[in-house]
Amino acid sequence: MKITIPLPTTMTSYFIVAMEQVPFDVESFVPWRVGGPFKRAAITAAAHGTLSVTHHPTPWKPTTTTLTDDERRRLRRTRQHVVVSTTAPPHKLPTAVQVARASARALARESDGLLIDPLTDSTILTCGRCAGEPTHFRLDDDWLSWDVQVHDAATCPPWDPSDMGACDCLRVTSRGLRRFALPEITLDGAACAHNLCATNLLRTVAGRLLTDHLSYLARHPEATTHKIDDFLHIQPADQPDGGLPFGVRLTPYDADAGELGRTGSIRRLKVGPAPGTGQITCLKVGPPSGFTGSLNDWLCATQVSQHATLTSIDFHSPDPARVLAA
Repeated sequence: MKITIPLPTTMTSYFIVAMEQVPFDVESFVPWRVGGPFKRAAITAAAHGTLSVTHHPTPWKPTTTTLTDDERRRLRRTRQHVVVSTTAPPHKLPTAVQVARASARALARESDGLLIDPLTDSTILTCGRCAGEPTHFRLDDDWLSWDVQVHDAATCPPWDPSDMGACDCLRVTSRGLRRFALPEITLDGAACAHNLCATNLLRTVAGRLLTDHLSYLARHPEATTHKIDDFLHIQPADQPDGGLPFGVRLTPYDADAGELGRTGSIRRLKVGPAPGTGQITCLKVGPPSGFTGSLNDWLCATQVSQHATLTSIDFHSPDPARVLAA
């Protein structure tokens, strides 16, 4: 069976730089002082209107609570913030968002500001070895985060795992795939003791989905939909440390409703758009049809390593400046 993913005409992505003060004119800083390999692409994007920078003389107020205590202390000291946004068609991905984040990194570094990605609800390092935007796109370079939740009626609390075979309280959902015109993915109903395994599996699936998706967009820049198989073959090359191949079943999923018949309550992650729009916002990841064991059995069978590093994604993208100039 095929799953149809609608492709929007354009997509907008934002990055926030919260700072105490702005010692320069942000409109002149971006794109002219971005520097590095993305400078030329930033100049082209700004000239074409796909990259914009907006200064707000007010503190930025987060809507979520995942910042660390140190990050919250830094945020409380800020008095202003700058929004760096990019609006581009899907076939310009991932270059367009790389250019926007490179510009936001440069702003944060120059102003000693805090760089925040609202979509992943996380901060991005702007000092040391992470000061500059990597030229080669890798999904594990802070482009993805995970929403991990446990049902409050669970029989197996995460701090004291027991009876893993009966526990099904864990749900892990990605945050960040919709930036690339893909639904988010989730694994719902595993034992909470398998938190790391669930996240590792979803990382692998996300990497494979995005690799195929970006390749499709590059080959079909005018496409309005992308049809993907509901059965995904994960090969050893898709896994960070190799391993045996295995299959994954993808099912459209309502992240606001969860599984029918489940006990307890759980805060539902909003992955938008609003229900009733007909768009698939989330895909549930599970064992292929015919697998006779439990979800926990399948999850354990797919894991050969506890390492979580993704290999880089190489889909033969053009030079950033050429892509944005097209």
